[in-house]
Amino acid sequence: MTTPDVAGFAGLTAPTTPHLAGLPRSPGLTGRAMAPQPSGASQGFSPETARRDVPILHRTVNGHPLIWLDNGATTQKPRQVIEALAAFYSSANSNIHRGAHTMAREATEMYEAGRAAVAQFLGAPSPESIVFVRGTTEAINLVAQSWGRANLGPGDDILVPVLEHHANIVPWQLVAKQTRARVVPVPLRPDGSIDQDAYADLLSARTRLVVISHASNVLGTVPPVREMTALAHRYRAKVLVDGAQAVAHFPVDVQDLDADFYTFSGHKIYAPTGIGALYARPEILQTMAPWQSGGNMIESVSFDRTTYAAVPHRFEAGTGHISGVAGLLAALNWLTAFDREAVADYETQLMAYAQGALAEVPGLEVLGSAAERIGVLTFTLPGHTPTEIADWLDHDGIAVRAGHHCAQPALAHYGLDSAARASLALYNTREEVDRLVASLLELQAA
Repeated sequence: MTTPDVAGFAGLTAPTTPHLAGLPRSPGLTGRAMAPQPSGASQGFSPETARRDVPILHRTVNGHPLIWLDNGATTQKPRQVIEALAAFYSSANSNIHRGAHTMAREATEMYEAGRAAVAQFLGAPSPESIVFVRGTTEAINLVAQSWGRANLGPGDDILVPVLEHHANIVPWQLVAKQTRARVVPVPLRPDGSIDQDAYADLLSARTRLVVISHASNVLGTVPPVREMTALAHRYRAKVLVDGAQAVAHFPVDVQDLDADFYTFSGHKIYAPTGIGALYARPEILQTMAPWQSGGNMIESVSFDRTTYAAVPHRFEAGTGHISGVAGLLAALNWLTAFDREAVADYETQLMAYAQGALAEVPGLEVLGSAAERIGVLTFTLPGHTPTEIADWLDHDGIAVRAGHHCAQPALAHYGLDSAARASLALYNTREEVDRLVASLLELQAA
């Protein structure tokens, strides 16, 4: 991959990870792994090195320093992303493709460099296997309406684990109604993991598609995706993996997973809202018809015959979120400048610390205890509704989420219709967990 030589695009180079060797590093990150490490830091990574780059973490809320524990809903943005957006709009704003002038060429080079960076970030075989979308929800709907309507029919099964986000349930219900296929829920075990015995029993010659969250947004569960995919492929079923909650927490290689489809949202990985990506196995993507139509996705148009652009452009109707790609490229550059394995180790340690700390709050119950999980702590506290908990914490500057988290079947598994959720990211600290626990203890004493 070559990176664009684009004047004015500060920091918009391709990300650097071990499998992206030789590409430029984001400005200001060189040597950060050698910074002094505060208590709780993992060797090779300190959360302070990330916190220094994220301006919003230095504001106050209700007179208290902000503690952002709503990362499952959206992550906060480093200055490199903010500056990339400003640089695009202040010095390089142009539409892409087909433009003959300098700025159009520069914007197009940046946009396609972003596509190549996403491909390498996911371990995809080529940039042509990456489609830019608004986010995970749009990507799943694209697959449902393009691949699903063409390949599903009466009697076909779509296996959907109970832990899935609504965005990975409802589109399949809609396409199942259109095609007379059937959505089959895969049950959970008491610890919040997918019941693998039930999954194996539900697979059959009728199974056409299995959808799996790489990490649950409400339980934190990380299923054995590679093993589940291999089993599904024995029945010639396709597998779609929802990576929205996974990609910010640990490295992903779609070829190693052998996924047929993989998707994520930029705003869950320190990039802007409104941008995301869909990976599809190239031979599958080539067979898929356009879902939306209009400009940018055509080769030629007449009233007699219209032909479509090659993949992936045939799936990107209209003007895309060009500045969003600039921000996504900067976010990947920022994130991958850290040692990803060290970040994952740090987050695992922080999660373990948070679990122990919350256990000191009498009556507090955390949902799910699967062995493999990310830093998601969804909990209940007797005598207080989730909304009351979130409101109380907000007065102390602590942001958590309350509600059904767009995962009502997963909550129903525990007999609940709502809960509070604290979700961790690489810039969170033990001190912030301590403040969360102290505030909850004060709520109990109030």
